[in-house]
Amino acid sequence: MSSGATALRPKKTARELLEKIATNFWLRTIVKKVFIVWVVVTLTFFIIRALPGNPVEIMVMSLMDSGLSSEEAYTRAASLLRIDLNAPLSQQYSDYMSNLLKGDLGDSYVLAINKPVTTLIAQRLPWTLFSVGTSLLISFVIGMFLGTLAAYRRNSLLDHALTNFGAAIESIPNTLTAIVLVLLLGVTWKVVPLNFMRGSLSPGIKPGFTLPFVVDLFKHYAVPGTVYVFSTLGGWMLAMRSSTISTLGDDYVTVARARGLPDLRIITAYVGRNASLPLITSLAISLGFVVGGSILIEFIFVYQGIGLLLSQAIGKRDYPVMQGILLVTTITVIVSTALADLLYGWLDPRIRITGGGE
Repeated sequence: MSSGATALRPKKTARELLEKIATNFWLRTIVKKVFIVWVVVTLTFFIIRALPGNPVEIMVMSLMDSGLSSEEAYTRAASLLRIDLNAPLSQQYSDYMSNLLKGDLGDSYVLAINKPVTTLIAQRLPWTLFSVGTSLLISFVIGMFLGTLAAYRRNSLLDHALTNFGAAIESIPNTLTAIVLVLLLGVTWKVVPLNFMRGSLSPGIKPGFTLPFVVDLFKHYAVPGTVYVFSTLGGWMLAMRSSTISTLGDDYVTVARARGLPDLRIITAYVGRNASLPLITSLAISLGFVVGGSILIEFIFVYQGIGLLLSQAIGKRDYPVMQGILLVTTITVIVSTALADLLYGWLDPRIRITGGGE
């Protein structure tokens, strides 16, 4: 009897643990997030290895273009990279996950041979956070304002102008906007020197809290930042306009007007907070994707951010760098989604009450 009870104890313990996870909101949320990260990491690992070519083959082709024979190119590539891609995928995956659990993202294969991926990401991440993050917040604030203004002037000339403008810029690819701005501002009108449309800083400028650095930083940011703002502004405008129009028809807005409350009070306390709720999740998720940068825009302007690093890693099939960037992006999106839930609770007390009831 005792042996049977002992044999059943582990199963009972495991069942109790699963029940505890299923009934506890925070444990359930953490398990879900960890599972999502594991799925993304696994898919990323196998998908990038299914791409045609590998780091050795890419380097061999590059060396052969410089005049080396295939044997010489392969020998040099093998001696430089010192990686074994002939091991079974299952073993490569096991080794990668084992290192990942220790916080080791591995070393770069090609872009910076034997340099830790964490170091490469840490060097490029601040540039992307500044450029894409700043532009996203600017476009969000302007879009919220213009969208609310268009909704309050519904069917007026201003509403039609703003709506058509938002739809137009939303439909234009950001790469096309970038190319047009380079041609107009840099080549035709010569308003912005071309050297400020290439790179993150001018040669000789060292990062630091100095006036030359700040001035040069914004000079290089101006054009790509404008592209970022234009590429997202239309979406925020149209979404805020639609949400505000829907909110204006609610009963509590009608009651507020009947009470004689000023329009500014109605906009800020009643309409603005409730109309912005649907946009909060979108903003939070967009902030999460900021970490991934914009590959095409950073490539066009050679802006030294995460997007350009990912583009270079894809071109060279630098597996650890690709995996590291996608992992950081995934984790950031998950964290930003959780932040969206908190913002929802702050903006709408009803959500806090419902959540507390769980």
